[in-house]
Amino acid sequence: MNNPRYRNDRKDGVDPVLRARARRRALQAIYAWQVSGGNTQQVIAQFAHEQTHEIADLDYFEDLVRGVLQHVDELDEKLTPYLDRTVDEVDPIERAVLRIAAYELLHRIDVPYRVVINEAIETAKRFGAEHGHTYVNGVLDRAAVEWRAAEAKR
Repeated sequence: MNNPRYRNDRKDGVDPVLRARARRRALQAIYAWQVSGGNTQQVIAQFAHEQTHEIADLDYFEDLVRGVLQHVDELDEKLTPYLDRTVDEVDPIERAVLRIAAYELLHRIDVPYRVVINEAIETAKRFGAEHGHTYVNGVLDRAAVEWRAAEAKR
């Protein structure tokens, strides 16, 4: 693409704009799954075609959706100590944001924890309740200190 907004000069080949779009689309897919269920392939298929139109990182989108759905019980268990209510009582948007971020923090060590938290906050601001992003921030800040202790010390 010739649009400078889409230029990617990073040495690791990761385009942060495309990743952010993949996270937003993954949020929509996870939210839809939380509301109506379905298997992983159905959820991915429902949203993947829109990924290509939005110009997002389709591989990352699929990894997030597959990862969250495959590890949802583990993610919920790991998040529980940082919540002030049950996972099911968390607003569905914030719950989906937290699950995606927890997956990234626990299973995508290649993504810096500060990036994960920032992206989760921005996504919650865009799609969540008025103060939902502050809740997401508080939960993830505490979780990251333990889950990514070595990285957080730097």
